[in-house]
Amino acid sequence: MEELLTQVSTTKVKRSTTPLIQASASQYTKSQRPIKSAEDALEALKNQPDLDTVHKILSYLAAESELDEGFSLVVPEPLSANIAYNLVNNTIPDFWRTFKPAAKQRKHLIRCLQNPCGLGTIISRLRPLILDCRQKKSVDITRDPSAHIEDLIDVLEHVLSGDRISSQIWNDIKTHAKNDMQKKLVWREYVAQTASGRILSLVAEAEDALKERIPSRRPSWLADGNGFASWLGRNIAFLMNENSGVEESVVAVTEVCGKALMLGYTDRIAESITSTVIRDESTQTFEGFLRKLKAFEQRKYLDAVIAYVAKQYCKSIVGKGEDVPEESSPTISGIATLLRRLVKENELLEDHLVITLTKSTVAALDDSIAARRGVIAAVAQNEDKIQTVLENCLKLFGDSFYVKHTPIMQQEALAQTLAITCGYVQRSQPMFLTMMAKSSYHTAGMSNRIGASSPRARFLGIAIGTAISKMVDKPDLQLKFELEGDEATEAKWYQRLTNIYDKLGKLSDLKVQASKVVARKKKHPQQSKPLANTEIVGPRVVEILNDSDVDEDDDLVPYEKPDSDPDDDTDDATEINRNKPTAPVYIRDLIAGLRDQDHYDRHQLSLATAASLIRRKANFGTEVTDHLDELATILIGLSDNYDLPDFAVQRQQALIAVLLAKPAPMAQWFARAFFSGDYSLTQRVAMLTTLGLGARELAGLKDASTEDLIPSTPSFPSKTLPAHLHELYTPASDPDPVAKITRGLAQQLLSPMAATAADQLTGPNILKVRTFSSRMAVEAKRRKPIPNALAKIVADNFFFPLTGRWWMTLRSNANANSSIYASTHLLPPLLHTLALLLYAAGANTLALPQMTREFWDLLLSVRGLAANDKAVLGALLFALLMLLETNEDQERLATEQAKELLETQQWVKMVFDGLGAGSDEDEKVRVLAAGVLVRAQEVVEKYQRRMVGAMMDY
Repeated sequence: MEELLTQVSTTKVKRSTTPLIQASASQYTKSQRPIKSAEDALEALKNQPDLDTVHKILSYLAAESELDEGFSLVVPEPLSANIAYNLVNNTIPDFWRTFKPAAKQRKHLIRCLQNPCGLGTIISRLRPLILDCRQKKSVDITRDPSAHIEDLIDVLEHVLSGDRISSQIWNDIKTHAKNDMQKKLVWREYVAQTASGRILSLVAEAEDALKERIPSRRPSWLADGNGFASWLGRNIAFLMNENSGVEESVVAVTEVCGKALMLGYTDRIAESITSTVIRDESTQTFEGFLRKLKAFEQRKYLDAVIAYVAKQYCKSIVGKGEDVPEESSPTISGIATLLRRLVKENELLEDHLVITLTKSTVAALDDSIAARRGVIAAVAQNEDKIQTVLENCLKLFGDSFYVKHTPIMQQEALAQTLAITCGYVQRSQPMFLTMMAKSSYHTAGMSNRIGASSPRARFLGIAIGTAISKMVDKPDLQLKFELEGDEATEAKWYQRLTNIYDKLGKLSDLKVQASKVVARKKKHPQQSKPLANTEIVGPRVVEILNDSDVDEDDDLVPYEKPDSDPDDDTDDATEINRNKPTAPVYIRDLIAGLRDQDHYDRHQLSLATAASLIRRKANFGTEVTDHLDELATILIGLSDNYDLPDFAVQRQQALIAVLLAKPAPMAQWFARAFFSGDYSLTQRVAMLTTLGLGARELAGLKDASTEDLIPSTPSFPSKTLPAHLHELYTPASDPDPVAKITRGLAQQLLSPMAATAADQLTGPNILKVRTFSSRMAVEAKRRKPIPNALAKIVADNFFFPLTGRWWMTLRSNANANSSIYASTHLLPPLLHTLALLLYAAGANTLALPQMTREFWDLLLSVRGLAANDKAVLGALLFALLMLLETNEDQERLATEQAKELLETQQWVKMVFDGLGAGSDEDEKVRVLAAGVLVRAQEVVEKYQRRMVGAMMDY
């Protein structure tokens, strides 16, 4: 084998005497070398640095960021991107939880990432982690990215915390950017990340993914739209204040202001900006930047400011008639001053205020006369504009189409605006008011109002016409109408509105009012003090017994054996409770017991006796009426902490009792609370149930569905409760009494139609395959007519507040279909409640034509939502059936509602044909659709010629 190997060369190697461990030492020394440049920092980050090295790197980068000529991640360069990538992908997973307790290191890391480059890197890292978290993994894969997502969200919260972070980032951009174009591009990237909602949507998606794995996790404020928008608004306000007068920053500020409007939370952003303006008592900065925005952006911000002040400062001034104060107040004057400063020397916004008062573009104004007074006072500083408001209001108020189709709530708001505006114009230009009173707008408008089919529309015309006549006509030529009762009182109130004169005030008045609101929110409800035990002082009547009068012991009668106590069955003395709470006797004790959720027995007993106590006390004195708002607020906000078996039923009983104690104002209270406040879906449905069942009881419609929710009326309350008290609180057989009523009514109304269809072999097939009772049998079961106390108050207090606020809420939302009031959870109960209110009011209600018109418009507007959900479709068809059934005057329907009737018939026929025979749910919907078709066909066939004539106008 040796001949096969040939020697090529020979080399001698000199072995080193240095130990092999020297190589590791040299590498360690290399990693510990000082960080003198950004390149050194990047190299160190790549070499798996230890904790001390990371401290040096972060300290260097944070210090450089503060220098004008230093290195900063703000500048979009490859080196910056690499450093940010290593910080987010390596340093945060390895060291963040170590840095959190150490304020200095945490601060340095956060400072390095407070720029668009750092934020963008975090966003880029979050996206794949979220996808990984949501993927279904095989059993052998144990990788869980939840901890990494939590760390990144935590870092984001620290990076964006504070009200001046946007201003700080803008200053960094101005300091380190190389040219104007780079400044603009980097700032646009930050605006896209924050104001455009990129961070908000991504963190919300991350929280949704974490919720599946960590159910107990508390979501980040970055995932909450309202909280994020409030933070953004405060940052915008600080950015405005710090860059006021800086021409270079105007474009940057206006850009973030414009983009913030697209976030979908304009009210929150405007709230933060406005509260800052009021706190600083200066509007100059906001005025300057507002003029730099685009026209539609200016209008949106002004609308949001008006909505904010109406909600924040005018919420306590509600109601109508004599309940509304007419004298001026510092709050209204402060609102007028704020709005006047924002729109002065701005023709665009002044014109927009005129349109806002006339056409109800801001929904909050329709529900607040105090806010409207503030807007009118701001406009009144310009005589030309207030005259334009008067002229436009007169034109719209008397327009026949407006009178016929506009919800009553908006017509009332316009009437109040018109009356107040007339007073301002009379004081400044009385001749102009006289000229407008004699114009064709007013005379034709009065004719349209007096000839209207709606009693409420006629009354508004009479009230405004009388008020204007008293201002411009001589006493012998003034209009006079004979009104009685509440209408006469309210007409006088409309006349007094012409005397309102609100002047400009000071912004400090709003500041004081805001502090009062905050203090009221922080104040905890005080518990009612228990009644003190009293001892009789003074002479007593004492019976003196002689020894001869005392019987012998043998003649003593022994005491009877005491009643058994369940607590005596136990042998453990520690388990015996002799201090059991007694049922409340006074409303103040009831309120204290409902609030005391720390003591089970007292809270349970208070809830169980609430309905009975409120009903018994309602007609005796003012004890209940003085605490109605407080009782309603407590009952609605109750939470079932102890999982009580009868919690929902007992609370519903109490709410109905509160409503019936004073139906008119409390119905408005529940309607207002349903569309406002921070309530859950269950609580809002409870409000609707209260309105529906309470209205049926007022109308005298007691049936098996609601008897369990109406406790019997015992005698006058005393300290000893009735023996039958425990029998009053058995749970209802159906958890949803409103749904049970709707099913019963639908069956009751469809049964005669089905019997007729089967007998005559006509009508839809769906009605032929079912067996129903005959019409005579159904009629025999109906109750005899009884006095209907609901008819007088149902329109203005139950029905119109719900329909009017529904339209206002949908108009105020950019995407109406995404509103919770248009969701499948709240829309069906709302439609059921409105249908029950209409049916309970009866065919003889004076306001039925107006109620029918508003309800029909509402129902036709939700057809698109019904197409995608069977629950909404069923509720819509039931409401249409109630609508046609209640309006017994078919001739009026054919004359006044011909268009709606034909449109309804055509749509329901399309729905009926599109539903296939399948599930029970489809069958129920088909039955309802068939019932609507039959009722509509009856009217159409009977009044075809008249409907053709009525449709000629369309």
